[in-house]
Amino acid sequence: MAKEADASVRKRKAGEEADAGIAGGEGEGPTMPDPSIPEVDPKSSEEGIFGPNPNPSDNFIYEGEFGCSSLCVQDSDIMKHYSDIRAEEAAKIPYLGDKEPLSALAAEFQSGSSILQEKIKLLDEQYAAIRRTRGDGNCFYRGFMYSYLEHILETQDKAEVDRILANIGLCKKTLQALGYADFTFEDFFSIFIEQLESVLQGSETSISHEELLERSRDQSISDYVVMFFRFVTSGEIRRRADFFEPFIAGLSNTSVDQFCKASVEPMGEESDHVHIIALSDALGVPIRVVYLDRSSCDPGAPTVNHHDFIPAESSASEPPPKPRVTLLYRPGHYDILYPK
Repeated sequence: MAKEADASVRKRKAGEEADAGIAGGEGEGPTMPDPSIPEVDPKSSEEGIFGPNPNPSDNFIYEGEFGCSSLCVQDSDIMKHYSDIRAEEAAKIPYLGDKEPLSALAAEFQSGSSILQEKIKLLDEQYAAIRRTRGDGNCFYRGFMYSYLEHILETQDKAEVDRILANIGLCKKTLQALGYADFTFEDFFSIFIEQLESVLQGSETSISHEELLERSRDQSISDYVVMFFRFVTSGEIRRRADFFEPFIAGLSNTSVDQFCKASVEPMGEESDHVHIIALSDALGVPIRVVYLDRSSCDPGAPTVNHHDFIPAESSASEPPPKPRVTLLYRPGHYDILYPK
């Protein structure tokens, strides 16, 4: 009798757990934890669920560690939890930080790779400061936005403003020719043009450095400008599909249309050389990307590599135009650099 009562309790408990969402799919029994996989306790460390590791993907369990044939933890709720934590951590950082000396970057790597430490010393010889961006997948566009507008604010180059406004007009016509309805992008275009014109001094709407930084940290403005860049980038890639198709096939093995829909237009999607080429060509803005990574031809004498993305319209000019935007690339992230 006692055994029957105990069995009844166990059945009822299993049923309550299933009702609470512990069960797997519809019609399945409760999904029991695999004892071979260690549980992760979010409260087990002051640093959070990932402990001191800043890269959550390193905490996933791959084949060979626990005999799994692929990623062991695949539950969509758990993956969403990881994503939410990353987003929460990113939200603690402003879209754009304050200008900092390169010594602040050196402090991050003081106990890290000796190659990176040497490369940061080389950077310090050429660059005066760094301005960090939030690592939310939009860092390239936010860095480009602020760096370019700051360049116009400091140079007051009216001819450059007129030139890029003409290019923006062509970008709009490109999107219209591709079948985009005006209402899908016109607000984003208007917001960027408003910011561009406001950094020219001499009108009632002119703004200062402080106001530019404040606006760039304002989500309602910053996100709209990011979407402006994403539409411009997507339009350029689609317009020159034959040119970009080999690059895209090497990156994602998808069509140009699929790539733009999945990897260019949505907020939060990271940028690669394809995005940079397209944006630089569409707007006619030269961009320098400086690479801070562990690669080095000679470990005894590290060098800092960079690549200048020169717009197609300027590629034949001699000498080539100087970059108007300089970004520091660390794997998966872009920050702004200030040359000396």
